[in-house]
Amino acid sequence: MKHWIEAARLRTLPLSVSGIIVGSMYALANPTENILTPTEVFNWRLFGFAILTTLGLQILSNFANDYGDGLKGTDNDDRVGPKRTIQSGVISPKEMKRAIIMTSFLTLLSAILLIYYAFADTNIVYSLFFLVLGILAIVSAIRYTVGDTAYGYKGFGDLFVFIFFGLVSTLGVNFLYSKQLDAILFLPAIAIGLLSVGVLNLNNMRDEASDRKSNKNTIVVKIGGAKAKKYHYFLIISAMILIVLFAVLSDFNFDQYLFLLAYIPLTKHLITVSKNQEPRLLDPELKKLALSTFALSILLALCMIYFFSDLIVNTVMGGR
Repeated sequence: MKHWIEAARLRTLPLSVSGIIVGSMYALANPTENILTPTEVFNWRLFGFAILTTLGLQILSNFANDYGDGLKGTDNDDRVGPKRTIQSGVISPKEMKRAIIMTSFLTLLSAILLIYYAFADTNIVYSLFFLVLGILAIVSAIRYTVGDTAYGYKGFGDLFVFIFFGLVSTLGVNFLYSKQLDAILFLPAIAIGLLSVGVLNLNNMRDEASDRKSNKNTIVVKIGGAKAKKYHYFLIISAMILIVLFAVLSDFNFDQYLFLLAYIPLTKHLITVSKNQEPRLLDPELKKLALSTFALSILLALCMIYFFSDLIVNTVMGGR
């Protein structure tokens, strides 16, 4: 069990649910005209299966990454980060392959239940669209490093993370609640996507030397460490600006800017990266950036539902 927990890479999991939290709480804070009560706004089953589906995708991606890099020899003694389970021999490739198949099945099942609780039999078109999207997400999570045409080896990993853990996660779950797209939600969705890419970029900066030897052509390998730092600044700073812009355009009150507290560790992180000269020392920053993004999503969610809190209390008390 210990080795499977290591393979699941728990430190990456809080980051993966950040978009779900923001998209769900935005739906709660901005009910559509046909929604009258908080119960109709916020479906706990929908929220729960959205979290489970996203966690499943993240764990699946981690298992597949362990499997693909292990078979290709990318995870070797030159690698800076913690030893992967196939690399160290504690889990065999056959066992990991079975785990990938089982995780794919469970994630798809969770996605189907999520779609059912969102649409039931009321909109077959939306249901089919999200089912296809779910299948694409599962296939993409596996193909990141598995197979001869693994796109993670061609520098497209950043795009996958941005789309699925930023845009799809945030905008998708909000659509499941509201059945509509709100243009302003693109701002935090893009921000969460950029921060998620930042974690991947940090990982790739740490592993640049070993990835280069293994022909894993990540964006960092393609542009080099110096430019990768500038790329990292762009990702994090752009995300911070977009969240502030979202707050301004949403007419946040002064006390709704509590989310700015998360900018403190993000700023410290940028300073650490700018001063870094040794890639292996970037490893602790992975966890810090992931948790900072998670904290930002929680704080932003609390700030968004600030206006709706009175309605929730009044409705619940009125129902009694």
